[in-house]
Amino acid sequence: MNIRLADEKDIDQLIRMRWDFTIEHDESGEIAQLPYEDFENECQVFLQNVLNGDKWFIWVAEENGSIVSHIYIELIQKVPRPGRVTHPFAYMTNVYTIEEYRNKGIGSSLLSAVNEWVREMNYEFVIVWPSDEAINFYGKNGYVQCKEPMEYFPGE
Repeated sequence: MNIRLADEKDIDQLIRMRWDFTIEHDESGEIAQLPYEDFENECQVFLQNVLNGDKWFIWVAEENGSIVSHIYIELIQKVPRPGRVTHPFAYMTNVYTIEEYRNKGIGSSLLSAVNEWVREMNYEFVIVWPSDEAINFYGKNGYVQCKEPMEYFPGE
């Protein structure tokens, strides 16, 4: 298993995995009826921008040239504060492992690599909003639940 940062050659696999992840959790079945090509075009532009920028990082676990798991990290810059050095924090999202590779320690290995990278880069903390099914996964990998954030929805 090779754990590394994604690069442009991974874009097609990352697009397919994002689609599959969404379909897997779409109980209505409506998303599967949408044109894949529309999503593919939008996601390709996003991923090209991400991989050429310095705000997002995509970590992947790969086996025999195929990505089997990934974690997306977005860095959030904080407003400087007098009396302390300000470090960004990391927002973790789109954590996904292909079904046949689950429960084999791959996701935990990938998350451990991300956690080590976060320490090395001196980011302040990592925040993730896990699904109910993922709470134990994060808990066994050193994450603790915090109080719920507040949200504002401008359309409501």
